Amino acid sequence: MTQTPWLGFSIDRAASTPVFEQICAAIRLRAASGDMASGSKLPPTRVFATELGVSRSTIVTAYEQLVAEGYLSSQQGSGYRLCAAGEVELTQRPARAKPETTTRSGAAAVSHRAQNTSNRPKTEEPVVRPFRAGTPDMRLFPYRQWAKTVARICRSDPQSMFLGSRGFGSLALRQSICDHVAEWRGISARPEQVIVTAGATDALEICLHELAETGDSVALEDPGYKPLQHFIAAQGLTPDYLRVDENGAVLPSGPVASRLAILTPSHQFPLGGAMSPARRMEFLRWATKTEAWIVEDDYDSEFRYAGRPIPAMAGFDHLHRTLYVGSFSKIFSNALRLGYLILPDSLVGRFADSIQRFGPKASSMPQQPLADFINSGEFYRHLRRVRRIYAERRRFLLDQLTKEFSAYGYCVDHQAGMQVVFHLTCGLQDLEICNRAAEQGLSIEALSGFVQAPDSLGGTYNGLVLGFCGYSEVELDQGLGNLTRVLEQIRG
Repeated sequence: MTQTPWLGFSIDRAASTPVFEQICAAIRLRAASGDMASGSKLPPTRVFATELGVSRSTIVTAYEQLVAEGYLSSQQGSGYRLCAAGEVELTQRPARAKPETTTRSGAAAVSHRAQNTSNRPKTEEPVVRPFRAGTPDMRLFPYRQWAKTVARICRSDPQSMFLGSRGFGSLALRQSICDHVAEWRGISARPEQVIVTAGATDALEICLHELAETGDSVALEDPGYKPLQHFIAAQGLTPDYLRVDENGAVLPSGPVASRLAILTPSHQFPLGGAMSPARRMEFLRWATKTEAWIVEDDYDSEFRYAGRPIPAMAGFDHLHRTLYVGSFSKIFSNALRLGYLILPDSLVGRFADSIQRFGPKASSMPQQPLADFINSGEFYRHLRRVRRIYAERRRFLLDQLTKEFSAYGYCVDHQAGMQVVFHLTCGLQDLEICNRAAEQGLSIEALSGFVQAPDSLGGTYNGLVLGFCGYSEVELDQGLGNLTRVLEQIRG
């Protein structure tokens, strides 16, 4: 056990909690209690490691985890500073294995890609159009393992694929979802609180239908998820657009109180970055005070490439005023079209009446096989594998953008998600680039296209949203070559 005079806490090497997590917990506690003032500079990693008698990599891991959670900020050359203040209480974070972040040589990468392709059926290859955002690489899907699971259910319990998912969905799958969010997101829920949906979009539509009436105001992040605008307009609701700053979405301040707010606190869409703990608590206090609801859209939270997953806002809130939306489309298969909605206890009866009237949209057939796939461990083996591969693709893309495209703009590395935003600083307009890129076989979205209230934000956002998960390094490299030609043509 080694004592440090700087923070005044002890490292218990006999404890089951990893050393880096003990350091994180101590800094979080001091931030929440006010013992550390906002802007306080933390000791350099090498100095702090020496004082604690641990490796420097342990300190770096702890600091980077707190950066991801929004407690610390980091700038090259100036170290780490505390950026979150206020009364923040975190739920206990479940321990899990650290993500694999190995690297490979070019020859090994080619071999690995060859192995990846051997696991899929010999079907006609789709046309590859980098850089579509949010698209998983279905070439990595564990087809054989999934087929075995489906075949086993067909033999042993075929009725469950047709009759076992009425109402809120398959009980077995809802229990598996509860186990998953408890381990990965810090949410404690019962199967009775879970609705299996036809993806995240279906879950969001259910929330809007049940929690808002014609004329109500709904708070949305700006920039944000564009289809929500169409859902709200179709329902006769009024959008209240929330500007996004360095701490996440700002609180609603319109003249009419919003009935609910739809947020992406763990990884803001499309900018990236996590909402600070202090801002999360402000939103939860706002919801309690105004009797509003918060819908947490946690669309790709499993894809965090440094440290552990950030606790969900619903975990902070203990599902009091927060509804939690998750999806299997990003982490498993976009063909199954399955997601889930976790409700506060107070809303279960209300939503059950609605589901009984209108019926569920989610397909029955894949629900029991997916539950078995999760419970057998195959789901997590697949998740670990794609996380490792996506991490390598992400690092390749960021490295190339830094080396070859610095004259055009920059990226902010949030160490999470399925896409990165390349912010343009060269005077070129993102819409023109994206239109020209489409002619070169690229699928790039303009950051300005996610702005929902252009009159208030003006030209604040100008950049390219680049997905990387669905493409090999060779495909990403070819796509970057095409993008280079587009930029050079526009510059003339």
